[in-house]
Amino acid sequence: MMLEEKLVALIKPICARVKPDFAPVNTELPYVTFQQVGGQAPDFLDGLVPSLENAEVQVNIWAKSRLEAKTLMMQIEVAIIEATTIQASPVSACVADFDYDMERYGARQDFSIWSDR
Repeated sequence: MMLEEKLVALIKPICARVKPDFAPVNTELPYVTFQQVGGQAPDFLDGLVPSLENAEVQVNIWAKSRLEAKTLMMQIEVAIIEATTIQASPVSACVADFDYDMERYGARQDFSIWSDR
């Protein structure tokens, strides 16, 4: 199972609408998007391909209120950190956001995630 599939499986019980990269403009609130924004690239001297991959993943929540966005982010943070299918740690604390054009509240957080390839 790919890392992206593992993330969807972890987040979906908390928020049913989970999309990689972006969600269509008319997506019902709340919803989650996530994207890989970097990561470490293991490189072995013997030229072997590593059995693990690392990704820095940004998770974004969009909701009707600040409280809903923060609550969902806190639940997702716990699910990602406690997961047994990946090994993850937060890279940053939660960042609050607001989209004036779409009138929605956001929260985002970055995680360093190790997973089987």
